[in-house]
Amino acid sequence: MNCLFKLQFLGPCVLFAAALCAEIAARALQFAPSSELLWFINLRIFGIFQRSHALLSGYVAIDSFQLFGVALPLFLLACLALAAKARPAFTVATHLSAGYAGFLVYSWRAGVPTTAQASLGLSAIPSGAGLYLIATILGACFLSFAITHLLYVQAVGKEIAALVRWLRTGSVRSVLYPRA
Repeated sequence: MNCLFKLQFLGPCVLFAAALCAEIAARALQFAPSSELLWFINLRIFGIFQRSHALLSGYVAIDSFQLFGVALPLFLLACLALAAKARPAFTVATHLSAGYAGFLVYSWRAGVPTTAQASLGLSAIPSGAGLYLIATILGACFLSFAITHLLYVQAVGKEIAALVRWLRTGSVRSVLYPRA
């Protein structure tokens, strides 16, 4: 199997792992609400998921929807595509993962309070661990997205080469069995 084909799995996998960790951190905070470490993890590292939950809750009022309604189905679709070696399933999984990663960035910006202040800095960009998390999610998802497109361009190139061979030889046999 092509190494690039397997690398498409990276985006949905990283997205699922991040959503799972964010959900675990939120659940752990329910059991130990006085833990400063859990508050730091929940708000600073996985704050992007908190803001996207706040944005989504107006449309979908289901607990853990980001994990069970978005990240898990994308991960399972990618697992199915990897097991079945199905290119269309990977295409759907990688495109939706990249779209959801874009939504996470949008929700970070949309969750900023709209008070006027005299500042030249961009306060909508997460800093520290939150920045590293969103950069990892975006990087993995868009790498998978780009690899999917690269593999499709390669497949189209092979089809065009087969068509050119057929036009040159005028024989279907030379296209179907080029070495015979």
